Amino acid sequence: MNPLLSKLGLGSAQFVPGGSTPARGGRAPEVEVRDILTIAGRAGLGVFDVSGAHGRSEILLGDLMPRPVPFRLTLNSVRPDRGPDYVEAEARASLARMGVERADAIVVPLAADLFSTHGAAMWTRLLQMRDHGLFAKVGVALHATDDPVGVSRRFKPDLIQAPASLLDQRMLADGTLERIAGMGIEVQMRSIFLNGLLFLPLDRLPNSLKGASSGLSRARRMIAEGRSDPLQAALGFALSRPEASAVLVNVASAAELSAVIAAAASPPPDLDWDEMAIDDPTALDPQRWAAA
Repeated sequence: MNPLLSKLGLGSAQFVPGGSTPARGGRAPEVEVRDILTIAGRAGLGVFDVSGAHGRSEILLGDLMPRPVPFRLTLNSVRPDRGPDYVEAEARASLARMGVERADAIVVPLAADLFSTHGAAMWTRLLQMRDHGLFAKVGVALHATDDPVGVSRRFKPDLIQAPASLLDQRMLADGTLERIAGMGIEVQMRSIFLNGLLFLPLDRLPNSLKGASSGLSRARRMIAEGRSDPLQAALGFALSRPEASAVLVNVASAAELSAVIAAAASPPPDLDWDEMAIDDPTALDPQRWAAA
């Protein structure tokens, strides 16, 4: 087993069955999803983050999942607005819809929810569910603007998910993820393609991202000069980071996953990673792309 592939994980955000994603090449979405899961399982991908699925999508995903489940499953908690009983009920319902009795982790998707009215009660309930064996770990998704080290010290999660990539190296360059990993907290890197920005042709950049054009141009030139390609470079960078125990990728088709696996299995290119980071604040926050 290639150790880099066991570090690779799969997200479900782009291929959730029953959602709005159209069939590709005339293939039914359920066939595409089954193929994605089969390929991921056979390749030995370690983590499957099913946070993109809800309700009926979880049922369909559970029906299509290889058995026994070959992945460490990660679920998202619901927001705590309706209290901890609702949080627990929805977590148990998600497990049932996925057809499993327990999962590897449940993750709070917004750090701000921990500081809301019911945030402390939600966190306590999640820890209780962990202690009762429903989940092995309780985690939180963190952004660079969330004071990740402070949140980690206060709540002591078992794992965190954080966006970090070839282009967005903020939490790597300042040592944030290294410090969190040093606390014994598992670090899962996500958004390693920065919403596909590394692959977007420069002449198709929206006006809101024009400030990042010079940095993108520099990164792509360096990748080409290193006889690599953006996919291999992005994966090589992420998978080589010692801070991360898992690197989550999102794909929309079985063909895309096959390309990712092939690139991940290749030796990482020898590139000057530090020089490829960009610092445009809008480009580094996909939520601001349309609003800028």
